[in-house]
Amino acid sequence: MKTKRTIVSSLLILGLLAGCGNSAENGQEPGHGHAAGHEADHNQGEQHAGHGTEQKAPAANLKASVAFASGSAKAKENTELRVRITDQNGAPVNQFDISHEKLLHLIIVNRDLSYFSHIHPEFKGDGTFVIQTAFPAGGTYKVFADFKPAGGSGTTWSEWVDVGGTEGEHVPVTPDSSLVKQVDDKEIELSMSGVKAKEEVLLTFEIRDAKTKEGINDLEPYLGAVGHVVILSEDAGQYLHVHPLDEKATGPKAQFATSFPKSGIYKIWGQFQHKGKVFTVPFVVKVN
Repeated sequence: MKTKRTIVSSLLILGLLAGCGNSAENGQEPGHGHAAGHEADHNQGEQHAGHGTEQKAPAANLKASVAFASGSAKAKENTELRVRITDQNGAPVNQFDISHEKLLHLIIVNRDLSYFSHIHPEFKGDGTFVIQTAFPAGGTYKVFADFKPAGGSGTTWSEWVDVGGTEGEHVPVTPDSSLVKQVDDKEIELSMSGVKAKEEVLLTFEIRDAKTKEGINDLEPYLGAVGHVVILSEDAGQYLHVHPLDEKATGPKAQFATSFPKSGIYKIWGQFQHKGKVFTVPFVVKVN
């Protein structure tokens, strides 16, 4: 999964990563444990680390920014989102390693974490990635850009952005009373080996047929692995992107090892693929 792809720059100048149209102010820390989340809630550009079992420090001195092509975005309308990555001198970064089949993973959530999107912009040169997307309602969203500079370690930048239009109803992020969820025709149960901050925890997703309760053992690779897990703290200040322990597993269990950086409420999204369809299952847990 670490095949290197070298991309030659073309000429474009666009605004960049993790948010939309705001200047990027960043902070960085080395990863630790199986996945590290970093508190960075500046309402500007932020850098986090935490990619499964990778433990190298994030690439230093990179900058990223996000912008809408039209200058702004409106709810329920397609808009072009541009992510641009530069070095400390402002020069575009054009060489990236492929990470789980993609050069850039873009995670977008709204303020109360009720909306989640995992998409993959296309590289256009000059350090810039572009994608067409739409937001379901007006309000504030956080954009996380997850990438690997060539020869470097996994790096994530994030930024809050504003979307015009009527806001949806805000729902409190409340821990689930049961860690069993049904998505379409599947029943997914989450088991956790512990709920203490700063201690390694094993997350086990067991995926069954919702009607027969039989385990599903023919899961298909999603982005090169049995599944992917994204975890955010209630305020979206802590970010974890966790890869499975056994990427070639096919179910019914998929296991992920991580650690929560601090106590509090976290939302966990597990993503898997079966019969050609990707499904996402969310859980909310409290960490002591």
